[in-house]
Amino acid sequence: MSFWEAFWDIIWWFLLVAVFITYFITLFGVIGDIFRDRELNGGLKALWMILLIFVPFLTMLVYLIFRGNGMAERSRLRAIDEQNNAESYIREVASRTAPSPADEITRAKSLLDAGTITTDEYSSLKAQALQAPRMA
Repeated sequence: MSFWEAFWDIIWWFLLVAVFITYFITLFGVIGDIFRDRELNGGLKALWMILLIFVPFLTMLVYLIFRGNGMAERSRLRAIDEQNNAESYIREVASRTAPSPADEITRAKSLLDAGTITTDEYSSLKAQALQAPRMA
């Protein structure tokens, strides 16, 4: 076997692996879209899955041709929804602030007035609130 024959065998092997990986990525994308699609009822989802099992390449091609635009739109809407959820979570966490020393002293004073803590405990809580390091 010459160098060039071995070289082209390796190139052919890499091409087949790339096609195989692309096929599986597309297949799992179609399967995920089938199950995420709220417009399809259970029977149509089952039919698509059965067709994907028995005639996978042709079924995947037909699905991408006829439902590809909807697939892209569902993916776009899902990405927007995930981004909005992440931003909402970040805003919620950022809005949480530690109580200020004045809030802690007020809370301790209300406990003292209610008789829940003693004057010494109130003084200790007040000193802790005033000495606690605060983050800006």
